Parts: sequence; C-alpha cells; structure tokens
Amino acid sequence: MYIKKILWAIAIIGLIIFGLVAYYIYSAMFQPNTKFSTEAEYIYVPTDATYSQVRNQLLPLLDDINTFDALARQKKYTSYIKAGRFAISEGMNNNEIINSIRSKNLPFKIAFNNQNSLQDLAGRISKQIEVDSLELYKAMTDDDFLNENGFSKATSLGMYLPNSYEFFWNTSAKDFRGKMLKEYNRFWTEARKEQAKKLNLSQNDIMTLASIVYEESKQADEQPRVAGVYLNRLRIGMPLQADPTLKFAAYQLPQYKNTVIRRVLNIHKDIKSPYNTYKNAGLPPGLIAMPDISAIKAVLSPEKHSYLYFAADSKRIGYHKFAKSLAQHNNNAREYQRYLSSQGINK
Repeated sequence: MYIKKILWAIAIIGLIIFGLVAYYIYSAMFQPNTKFSTEAEYIYVPTDATYSQVRNQLLPLLDDINTFDALARQKKYTSYIKAGRFAISEGMNNNEIINSIRSKNLPFKIAFNNQNSLQDLAGRISKQIEVDSLELYKAMTDDDFLNENGFSKATSLGMYLPNSYEFFWNTSAKDFRGKMLKEYNRFWTEARKEQAKKLNLSQNDIMTLASIVYEESKQADEQPRVAGVYLNRLRIGMPLQADPTLKFAAYQLPQYKNTVIRRVLNIHKDIKSPYNTYKNAGLPPGLIAMPDISAIKAVLSPEKHSYLYFAADSKRIGYHKFAKSLAQHNNNAREYQRYLSSQGINK
C-alpha cells in the first residue's frame, strides 16, 4: 500500500513536471511574443552578424526574450544567422519569428536621381543598403569591370539610370553594380541602339549629351528641342558652347570648390579643360551629371528644327528662347543678362 502511494505520487509529480514542460514549450513556441502596436517592425541583420547582435535588435520588440533564446538555441538559429532585412509582425510567436528571420529576407525599393558623380551615388546608395560607400565606389570604378563593359571612368556614371529598383538590404557592392549593368543593358533595346546609330553617336555619347541637355533644361517638354540644337551644332562641326560644361570644368578647380556658379562669365570660358566646350569641338570626355530618363529619350528622339542657339528666358524661368541666327541669339542673351543683373546675380 505504501509503495502504491509512492508510485502514485511519483506519477502525479511526473505529470505535473510534464505539464509544466509542455506549457513552457507551448509558451516558447506558440504564444504571441511581441510588444509593439504597429503592424510590423523590421530588423536589419548585418553580414557575419552574431546572435547577440540579432538579440539586441529583438530585445525592445519582444515581451519575453528568454523564451525566444531557448527556442533559438533549440532550433539552432544561434549558430546559423542569416543576413538581411526581416519583418516581425505584431502578434507573432517565437517560432514564427525565428522562421521569418531565418528564411524570409525581404527586398525593398531604393531610388536615386540627380547624383552628379559616382561618389555622390555611392554615398546615396550606402544609406539605403548595408554596403559602405567606399566599397561601392571601389566596385563602380574598377578598371577591369569598366573596360570589360565599354566604359571609362568619365562615362561610368552613365551606367546608373535614375529610377527605383528592388534590392535586398544585404546586397554586396559587386551585386549592386552587376544589377545596374543589367538594367542599363535592358534599357538599351535594339530600337534605341538603332536610334543612336542614326545619330552617329555611341551609347556613351548619347549619355554624355543627355547629361548636358539635362543640366541645360529640367523641362521634359523642352529637352527634345535643346537636344536638337546640340545635334545641329555637332552636325556642322560647331562647338557645343554648353555653359553647364564650363561649370563642370570650373568645379574641378580648387578655387571653385564649395561655390555655386549662377552666372557664366568670360573668365569661365578660358578654363583649360577637355570639358570646356567653348574651346574644344565635339562632345566632352564623359558625363557632367546623371541625366534623367527624359533627357536620354530627348537625345534619342530630338526635335527636328534649324535652331543653332538658345538663351534662358527671363519671362519663363526654366525655359529658353531659341534662335536660328547669331544676331537674334545675342538679343535674347542680352535680355537675360539684364535680368540677372537686375536680380543682383553677378557671378
């Protein structure tokens, strides 16, 4: 009888322990374990991250970090950390959280435009994905990569078409560069290559001229006309005489660092630079800025006309007055110069 009581006691204690263990396992796996009220929160797990780094990001998001730790160890997540951007939805349990951060790396859209150099672009992208700007810039300017794909350092900015693109947060510098090359090649359809050929320009030439057109006019409806002027000048061997190229040349000089040139003067026209299109015929060596898609399309499909000149329009800021003769152009230019002077813009 005494032995039976002991056995019953052991059995009851065993059931209690089993129940407690089962409840603990249930709690660790299946009870909601989030403490935020938004629909979802995101963690960003760096490449080669340790479990403690992941845990630190989860700590403010979870009700009970200890049950999460226990399940993470049991499921061996602590030894196999995956890099990326992961969502933790409100009301998730530990099991769902681990499954999410183990296998559901989420892509997201990054965007860029109006970047005047690869350094600027690398800085912009490094704020949106894991890779740092120096590593990005090094990959973008790698001589072997540029040579293999028909670019030089001067034309390399043209490979990066302004738009929004889907990336994983932990994308490497080389993978970013590679995807941008694919997007560039996708843009250059056979039809667009044929348009460039008819203009007797290479793809790099188109991008270079588009950068000048874009810096001259941000108005998409005017860009084809501006492009037509420059193509007319190229056709007859006339220098481009593009003021934006003078500004670009000036900004490469120490005395113009951290300045803004609002008025192009004769002194700028004397700058010795291959980007001085007043002194040098033809296109400059490369892009002076990142052109918008509208400017690239404007160069590929320019307006057909006989204009050779244009000057900023003081009555329609952002637009220009076009002229076929130098005399008419000089009148338009003087009108705009008077406007600048009236506004106190002297340099």
